[in-house]
This record gives sequence, structure tokens and C-alpha cells, in this order.
Amino acid sequence: MSKQIAIIGAGIAGLAAAQRLKQSGFSVTLFENSRGAGGRMSTRRIDDLQFDHGAQYFTACGDRFHTLVGQWRSTGHADEWFDGTFVGLPGMTAPARAMAQGPVLVGGCQVTALRRDHIGWSIYTVDGLVETPENGRFAAVILAVPAPLAVSLAASAGAALPGLETAHYAPCWALMLAFSEPLALCADRIRPYDDVIDWIARNGSKPSRSQEKETVVVHAGSEWSREHLECSPEAAAHAIVARFQDITGISAQPYLCAAHRWRYALVERVAGAAFLWNEGARLGACGDWCLGPRVECAFDSGEAIAHGILQTLEAHLVD
Repeated sequence: MSKQIAIIGAGIAGLAAAQRLKQSGFSVTLFENSRGAGGRMSTRRIDDLQFDHGAQYFTACGDRFHTLVGQWRSTGHADEWFDGTFVGLPGMTAPARAMAQGPVLVGGCQVTALRRDHIGWSIYTVDGLVETPENGRFAAVILAVPAPLAVSLAASAGAALPGLETAHYAPCWALMLAFSEPLALCADRIRPYDDVIDWIARNGSKPSRSQEKETVVVHAGSEWSREHLECSPEAAAHAIVARFQDITGISAQPYLCAAHRWRYALVERVAGAAFLWNEGARLGACGDWCLGPRVECAFDSGEAIAHGILQTLEAHLVD
């Protein structure tokens, strides 16, 4: 059996697992629905503007992640924003891109099914078998995607991962605004504790961000986002902008207004285990949904499943 591992999802959890496995001599292929790595540590570019429209910052409490953040800072991939919070440089995706340098990354690949035979695991999209080296010979598969997506993939594989259905997410509508003139916001970061809006941030206040244009990111609250989850981006943007103006007292109209729906934004209920692993099927799952709604929790879960695979599989895998 080969030492090839497939990881579905190139967010921080999948990248952490990939790094740990590669350090131990395994070959890793990451399959990612988006074009690049990062997951919700995301930067959106629109014309000459950029917005951190997903995770706004991250913190580091544990030794392993604290060390990694220190490395990111020393290489110019991250820096402190405020009070022990950190952001990627020049955008939130930068740390993930640094982590993705080693493993093979197949971007723009929406995995829909997994199959396993006596040779190994195969990865499929709606168009069929993904044409990438080693596909069909993967010794194990890690699902590093939101739990609801992992449920369907595990079902396609015919493998049980007890506890997967336990995790629950809240959605979030994110709004990206650009103004021709600076805004008189009361602070660079505002938590209004409002029925509609949960977070307002001046994107240019973060280190290494351009301040030529006034860019603002607004996150709607979980309940409002859930109630309006299936409305159009235009309708969501209109409602959030109106409430933004009410809260801030700003009447200026943005010259750019774009809404993005994060269907799986904030973990509300965790699985309660660092990772899930079906040893017989050699299929596992990891993510922030295992431990908590923080970037560091995703990292810890990814490292934990890699360590678990090394313990259970290393003796059985040969070149």
C-alpha cells in the first residue's frame, strides 16, 4: 500500500494535517473547491480593492500554534492587529498560502464522491475521476471541510464517522463596501450587538492594507443571516447597508457594495473530539467544528488527525 494521503479541503485544518504528514514522509494531495487555499481565512479582490471578508483575525494560545504564528510573523506572512490578535499580510490568505507550498494542491475541484477498492481510495467530481497522479491509490482520506459537507462525502464512501452530525454551524452574510471618501467611524472595529449587524471593521486599519480607498467589511449576525440565508446577495446587501447607515449615522453611499454568503461561518455546536477516524475504512475528518470556532482550533484538529494517522497507519504503509 502507498504512502499517499488525500485531503479534501485546503483550509487551515487540511493544511495543518498536510504539513504534519509530509514532515513524516507521506505524500499529500489537497483537493480544494476554491481556486486557492485558506477556507474562511479568505481575501476577496474586486478590481483594485481587497477585503478580508471571512475570518477577521486569529489568536494564538497553545504552544504549537503560537510558534507557527511567530514563524509567519518572521517571514512577513502575518502581524499583530490589536491586543494579541493577528492577521495575514497582505491579506488573510497569506498564512494559508505559505502552508500550501509543500503538498500538491488541486484547486477548483468540487469533490462529490469517494470510492475505495483493494488498491486504495479514488476521488470524484460530478465529471468523474479527478485526473491527478496517485488518484485511485490513496491509502487514506481526510475530510477537512465543514461537517455538513463531510457527512455527504462519508455517505458516498459508505463509511461511518460517528459524531459528524453533532457539529452545527451558524451562517453569515458578509458585506464589502468601498467609499470615495474616508468615513467618520467611531472606531476601526465596532461590535454593535445589533439584531442585524454583529461586526464592522475598517479593512484599511489592518497592517499592510492599502488606505487609498475606504474599505469596510460588515458581518451580519447569525440569526439574521439564518433568517435571510436564501435571499439574493443584492437583497441582503440592501438591508445590511441600510442598517449600517442607521448604526453609524453615515449617509454616504458606497461606490462598491458586494455581499457574500458564508453558509458555514461560525461553529455553534462542536463534535467534542479533536478529530474523527474510521480505522477500518481509513477515512477521517477534522476541522474547527471538532473543537471550537477559532482558527487555532482548526489547526489543532488538523494536527491531531495527522498524529492519529501516523500512529495507526505508519506501520502498515510501505513505499
